Amino acid sequence: MTENRNIESNEISPFGGKGDFRVLMSGGGTGGHIFPAIAIAQEIQKRFPETEFLFIGAQNKMEMEKVPQAGFKIEGLNIAGFDRGNKLKNISLPYKVISSLLKVKNIIKQFKPDFAIGTGGFASAPALYVASNLGVKTFIQEQNSLPGKSNQFLAKKAQAVFTAYPKMESFFEKSQTFFLGNPVRETIVNDLIDSKTAKEKLGLNPQILTILSVGGSLGSRTINNAWKDNLEKLKGTGFQLIWQTGKTDYEKIVVSCQLSVDGKTDNQQPTTDNQITIKEFISDMALHYSAADVIVSRAGAIAISELAIAKKPLILVPLPTAAEDHQTKNALTLVEKNAAKMVKDTEMKDKFWPTLMEICENENLRKTMSENLEDFAKPNATQEIVDEILKIINN
Repeated sequence: MTENRNIESNEISPFGGKGDFRVLMSGGGTGGHIFPAIAIAQEIQKRFPETEFLFIGAQNKMEMEKVPQAGFKIEGLNIAGFDRGNKLKNISLPYKVISSLLKVKNIIKQFKPDFAIGTGGFASAPALYVASNLGVKTFIQEQNSLPGKSNQFLAKKAQAVFTAYPKMESFFEKSQTFFLGNPVRETIVNDLIDSKTAKEKLGLNPQILTILSVGGSLGSRTINNAWKDNLEKLKGTGFQLIWQTGKTDYEKIVVSCQLSVDGKTDNQQPTTDNQITIKEFISDMALHYSAADVIVSRAGAIAISELAIAKKPLILVPLPTAAEDHQTKNALTLVEKNAAKMVKDTEMKDKFWPTLMEICENENLRKTMSENLEDFAKPNATQEIVDEILKIINN
């Protein structure tokens, strides 16, 4: 692992001059692929402000919106993954692959990148495949503990693979594999505060154990249903709950549980000691992570990387429909180190509440889990990934 260092923006580019080089970026489909790519590009941009970036994404996917919002140019490919649920949709897949490869070839010949970085997603495979075949140095950032088949294939010609989990040598060549973590939002690294202050800022009782439940922007119906099933039990414990429902279920939950945004009933009278706070979406995650004593979450790669930095005891509920069941593999990696507990979707009715109480009622267990998360906390991942890229290019 490279030593973290504060590099000034006037650092000399390995290609001569102050950052006069070009970088091809590709990653998309989900935020888990997009935001690491943006974070890496922003870190390079800090060091070399004159660098030119070009992203390659998939048409009609969220990267076509998020990348320009971050201030970068992007080209879209007519590409999709293999549809296992409806095989008829795959009839046009060969055409999409061939046309994408040809388009990428033209893009690379015109843009002339000095190196390319892929973070996964439909467009990343053709982008890195063509780049490596044209002699462009390529780098891969793999977020999950079970890498996709495309990244395993592309890694054979890559200069380096940056992983978020240790012991990935069974998938990638040991000499080219660097366990540096996932790039996460700077606010998660910089804005975490002590639990007492965070609880007070959120209007919570700083003396009471607080559970944070997050299910992503759309929410997790599995997690939401678990809370609905156990809401009366929760009230009996006296613990505080911050419940982020996501957009899909928010209004139904407010009505069925007689709760509102501020933890009030529908007639605007406070619930008992404001024990439950319900939110559709949480923008200030660092503040809420800080306030939590226990966190319930899905097991997406970026979520786990953020949660490891927060170092709060976890119950992970993997999304069973994630590609190649990678969320379960992510969760098991932490479970094996006693850094988290896992409850599968199919086990929620029987195991969620006992598992939650096992953690909430055992302070020593919570302390142990927090300490074990240290092995997965990589707050300087973005800087160290860029350090390693520059070192490899310089050599």
